[in-house]
Amino acid sequence: MTKFLSRDTLPTDPSRAPLLKVESLRAEFSGSRPLVAVDEATLEVGTGEVVGLVGESGSGKSVFVKSLLRILPPNGHISSGHILWLGEDLRGASERRMREIRGSDISMIFQNPQASLNPARKIGDQLRALLRLRNRCTNDEAGRHAVELLAKVRMPDPERVLNLYPFECSGGMCQRILIAMALAGRPKLLIADEPTTSLDVTIQAQIIRLLLDLKEEFGMAILFVSHDLAIVSSICDRVAVMHRGRIVETAGVSDLFTSPNHPYTKELLESSILFRPQDRTVSD
Repeated sequence: MTKFLSRDTLPTDPSRAPLLKVESLRAEFSGSRPLVAVDEATLEVGTGEVVGLVGESGSGKSVFVKSLLRILPPNGHISSGHILWLGEDLRGASERRMREIRGSDISMIFQNPQASLNPARKIGDQLRALLRLRNRCTNDEAGRHAVELLAKVRMPDPERVLNLYPFECSGGMCQRILIAMALAGRPKLLIADEPTTSLDVTIQAQIIRLLLDLKEEFGMAILFVSHDLAIVSSICDRVAVMHRGRIVETAGVSDLFTSPNHPYTKELLESSILFRPQDRTVSD
């Protein structure tokens, strides 16, 4: 088992105020055979909290987090439920209002960093364009800020990286670039959708450590989507388990991994190399 961080390093402030409250969210895809991808899902994320969202591939995790920012593909739509951001229901918000929230209040990084960058534009061009949009600054100011952001995500030689194209960067470098972009608006919530899936174990550990350090520096919450129970168990305050579009169980990380209630959660833990029979404290 790869252990990234001790739970003892994480804050345990019980007075966190709620940032995001999702109530009975239902998301569907139209077609010859309509598909319900998220079904009555409920979840809450508190200020400064790290919440894990776990489940097997196809369980609806990515659809759920994309629904929060209303970035589903054209054939997808939210049919019911509420997405309360600081008390405001984003389901009924205008597209103009959503553009204000995306990247500013709530940012998102995706599981395939290279595919999330424009292959035809240099990294510096993409970062400066984003910073000019977010901060309404000049190109020179955006250039200086781009270097500062890349340095903040511990990118070696950030000035050189600004002149590279995405295909000239490794997966770890591209993920750091996406994190820098996500931080441009100083978000209150960062949604990380499988951010370490395509990275090797050493780089995974570096990215996780970076995210948690930035969480402390920026005071932001993180919704961490992953199928990797080793990472989730070591960095999250609470964990929600998703199965067939439903969030079937939510609990503190220690409770969920030692005393799961839902049968699917038990199956998920038993299927992981994290939990060998001799390690289990749950009586079947």
